[in-house]
Amino acid sequence: MQDLAGLTVVSVEHAVAAPYASAKLADAGARVIKVERPEGDFARDYDRLAAGGSAYFVWLNRGKESIALDLKAPEDKAVLAAILGEADILIQNLGPGVIDRLGFGADELRIRHPRLIVCSISGYGSEGPRAKQKAYDLLIQAESGLCAINGTPDGPARVGVSVCDIAAGMTAYQAILEALIGRATTGEGRHIEVSLFHAMADWMNVPYIQHRYGGKTPTRQGLHHPTIAPYGAFPCSDGKVLLLSIQNEREWKALCAALGEPDAAARDGFASNGERVANRAEVDAFVGRHLVKRGREENIAILEKARIAFGRLSEMEDLVNHPQNRFIAVPTPNGTLDLLAPGAVVKGDDARTYGPVPEKDAHGAAIRAEFADAAKHRD
Repeated sequence: MQDLAGLTVVSVEHAVAAPYASAKLADAGARVIKVERPEGDFARDYDRLAAGGSAYFVWLNRGKESIALDLKAPEDKAVLAAILGEADILIQNLGPGVIDRLGFGADELRIRHPRLIVCSISGYGSEGPRAKQKAYDLLIQAESGLCAINGTPDGPARVGVSVCDIAAGMTAYQAILEALIGRATTGEGRHIEVSLFHAMADWMNVPYIQHRYGGKTPTRQGLHHPTIAPYGAFPCSDGKVLLLSIQNEREWKALCAALGEPDAAARDGFASNGERVANRAEVDAFVGRHLVKRGREENIAILEKARIAFGRLSEMEDLVNHPQNRFIAVPTPNGTLDLLAPGAVVKGDDARTYGPVPEKDAHGAAIRAEFADAAKHRD
């Protein structure tokens, strides 16, 4: 389904956050014109691991048109101004204040184009003492407190994907969709601000509440959960690891019964989740003693029969071969690659296809020609 067909999106973008949002709009049928620096989006050079392309770039730039513009040059500024005159949405994640200095500030654009939806993505937002501070994903993981709860008791760790960038891109995408709904009613666009810090801070609300109002500061627990037990990884006799996540007392009783010790569910120190968290070492030792007697798949058969939630600790090759995978075919300059599919499935939309990943400035000449007359009037 091409729900956004007929909409034109201009994305002055690089890296991850803005490309994530614009990729989702492209997937939904919008025309997305990706504006790159003359040297190209620097994410093109993150690696060469996607059949010669960059893994992040291939993931986030399918279905877009690319034009390279030097926005310090008057003739290229005129091209962008001409495109914006026909656009529905502008997304930008340039450095603090850069888009304004280039002459494309949101306030001015909104006066000129009242229906235009402008989405500005930054590190910390446009207000506050750190508004001008440059930001990248790792830095926001640290500043947002995410690293304080991620890792092991021995030290903090970075989440292994660009989670703050992705959170900002997701937040931008949903805010843009809300703006489109609002515009359909009012006829007016709006200016949306999304920052990596605030997107991740929203995700940090549970540890924030626990610390500020509950007096319990979450700590780095590795694969454990700070407020639930048993919850974590347990080795099996074949050396493979099984993860358990017990969410309530019914599941705890079912687990104890499945392990052959139903009376243990009511044992002193085991009877409630609060007691189990306080006595995590003893609880984990009890569960681990039973699971290590059998291989992982044998344990899984027992847990499935008792309807206990579990997970296998997967390596990347396990993910490649995971039986639940869905894939999409994405054309790239170096051949078609199978990527893991987006998370949402629209029933009846099995025929959806995904556009190719563009070379730098692949559509530049065509776009310049399309908007040439309007650009001349603005030059």
